[in-house]
Amino acid sequence: MKKGREFLERHGVEEARLDAELLVSHALGLERLRMFLELDRPVEPHELERARAMLVRRAKGEPTAYVTGVRDFYRHTFNVDRRVLVPRPETELVVDLARDWAKGRLFPSGGPRVLDVGTGSGCLAVTLALELDGSNVVAIDVSPEALELARENAARLGADVGFLEGDGLAPLADLGGRPFDLVVSNPPYVDPSQRDSLAREVRDHEPALALFGPADDPDHWAVHLVLEAPRKMGPGGRLLVELGADQWKRLEPRLRNVPGTLSVHADLAGLPRVLVLDLPEA
Repeated sequence: MKKGREFLERHGVEEARLDAELLVSHALGLERLRMFLELDRPVEPHELERARAMLVRRAKGEPTAYVTGVRDFYRHTFNVDRRVLVPRPETELVVDLARDWAKGRLFPSGGPRVLDVGTGSGCLAVTLALELDGSNVVAIDVSPEALELARENAARLGADVGFLEGDGLAPLADLGGRPFDLVVSNPPYVDPSQRDSLAREVRDHEPALALFGPADDPDHWAVHLVLEAPRKMGPGGRLLVELGADQWKRLEPRLRNVPGTLSVHADLAGLPRVLVLDLPEA
């Protein structure tokens, strides 16, 4: 463990200790905390080789989640690889805000109808399907490769989610059913001009399609969702859109006249992270 941490530190890995613990425990087939209870356990040669190989991949800049193939998100473990963004802790705020909103509300079919735009690994869609009783969840992504992985995660975790392939809200054109009560999204919002400032593991490994907004308007997707998603939603519905750390100050002037109540919620670091649009009740 100590050698792994020192190896990662020499290669400039910021969270070298945590990453070494995650990689070594995965190589040993143990939960991270369980590993510390079995420090006297002999390590087999094949386990040592596996740990070394994983540490080398991380030292070369590959995200830890891609090396292990899994990432925990809101009580659930998701399979992840280069087809999708790595689920991040700040995105869990979207789930918290969705649960708080749904609590105590009455829905026509017993649970909310939910839409996830740009589902990626499916972490939001699958988690909401599991956390919101009686929910009917639809998830969209433009990437067929991402949808393949999202479907795998939904099936493995026992979540009932319908998946549609297409860009933005376009796949909803021919979709029937009642309006959506809740729409969530973690859309591409990084300015392409800021690419070189991103961490190496993000810049060189995570899918650009899911990271970067259009060069001429990096805020396009957030604005598009605020203006267009309400057309697919019922009275009293809620829209939740994850934002980049400095995005809200650019968005606020563009969205001042939007019908409904617009607010923004900060993450644990105090950064404006989730845009919330609550539509008027009927």
